[in-house]
Amino acid sequence: MRLLIIALLLALSACAQQPPKDDGLYRALGEQAGIEAVVEGMLLKIASDTRIVQHFEDVDIQRLRDKLVEQFCMEAGGPCTYTGDSMEESHTGLDLTPSDFNALVENLQAAMTDQGVAITTQNLLLARLAPMREQIIDR
Repeated sequence: MRLLIIALLLALSACAQQPPKDDGLYRALGEQAGIEAVVEGMLLKIASDTRIVQHFEDVDIQRLRDKLVEQFCMEAGGPCTYTGDSMEESHTGLDLTPSDFNALVENLQAAMTDQGVAITTQNLLLARLAPMREQIIDR
């Protein structure tokens, strides 16, 4: 069911390229502290996810954490600016598959659920992040 929701979100959000002008999603996620908790929870889940953990073995996890927080904050309409590499630059040569991407999304959803983020809020964030899929897989 979640994969169906993700596919629907991908289709519906193809034109959602610019961060929103309002901060409603940012506030619903718990602002900076809430986003940090979600990202940290997601990274902890990935660390024990045998499907994808190997993709993170040579990654500076602190930097990844910081850039994900920036990115999620910006995409949610918060006061952040993403200062990391483009998605294409970050993922070129990794040969990530749709299954790898879906596993990461599942970990993100589980982390949001653990933090008490409402499903509607989860779906709003996923819709903002979904256009990045094509910039990440099969690079």
